Amino acid sequence: MAIDKEQVSRVLDLIRPSLQADGGDVALVDVQEDGVVVVELQGACKGCPMSQMTLANGVERILKEHVPGVTKVVPA
Repeated sequence: MAIDKEQVSRVLDLIRPSLQADGGDVALVDVQEDGVVVVELQGACKGCPMSQMTLANGVERILKEHVPGVTKVVPA
């Protein structure tokens, strides 16, 4: 099942304000056929020790809830 890249983008737009509040951001890099979403954390999020937790507990959890077929979110 192909994942709707536009839908992933829209959900990232919902997440973005909370990342921006902490001085960071997220950019969609790719949506792979196996359900893996590749994102790039930017700003304060890039290289932050908590960034892996942000990806797993924040971005990945929310994308899985809202976009059917998402299996994992990985950093670019």
